[in-house]
Amino acid sequence: MVITGLGLVYLRNLFAVVMLSGIFTLTAAMLYVAMDAVDVAFTEAAVGAGISTILMLGTLALTTREEKVARRWHPGALLMVLVTGGILVYGTLDMPHYGDPGAPAHKHVAPRYINESGKEIGVPNIVTSVLASYRGYDTLGETTVIFTAAIGVLALLGRRRRKHGDKSQDGVKSNDDEEQSTI
Repeated sequence: MVITGLGLVYLRNLFAVVMLSGIFTLTAAMLYVAMDAVDVAFTEAAVGAGISTILMLGTLALTTREEKVARRWHPGALLMVLVTGGILVYGTLDMPHYGDPGAPAHKHVAPRYINESGKEIGVPNIVTSVLASYRGYDTLGETTVIFTAAIGVLALLGRRRRKHGDKSQDGVKSNDDEEQSTI
């Protein structure tokens, strides 16, 4: 994953970047399977490698294949990323250690799901019962957000540039038309 991530940073060919991002998410899905989180791995593979790759390839079809070279270095942007990253790391310092049996989630919610989900929901698989029933509205909300984002991206990509010589609705050429005619 580290090698793929470094490749994503240094490549300028956007098609290669899209393919490497798909490989990165599939590698992450394999890592989730190794950690016994098959449901998360399936979602990562479907959304990360599947839908995201298709949307990025569709975007590439409407744009260029090469990344525009940055003209100058922005220290303010680097500072913003470092400050935000520092705040996020600081926010995780009081979290329980990974796999800690004394963590609140293992004392409060998990025993109820393990002991009662089969009786309450009637589904023998605990993960399925949690995702489909206990977290059903949450899953519906996540699906709605992804669907809305996809519609927004498609709406933005669906806008076409006016052809050379076309006039706007009021009959006057717009600045976009003049810029395109000089190109």
